[in-house]
Amino acid sequence: MIDLGPHAIFIIWAYFGVALGVFGLIGWTLLDARATARKLAALEARKAPRRTPESTL
Repeated sequence: MIDLGPHAIFIIWAYFGVALGVFGLIGWTLLDARATARKLAALEARKAPRRTPESTL
């Protein structure tokens, strides 16, 4: 293993904190994607008419 010196504990906890943050963001993104997909499915089920612009000049 690499000799991290006297600051080994801080370095290990820093890596752990970053990993925890990254996994937290991934989980949050997945949960948000599920919620968005549910909302979109509900809108599609209602067959809401889509709005189109009057003119596309």
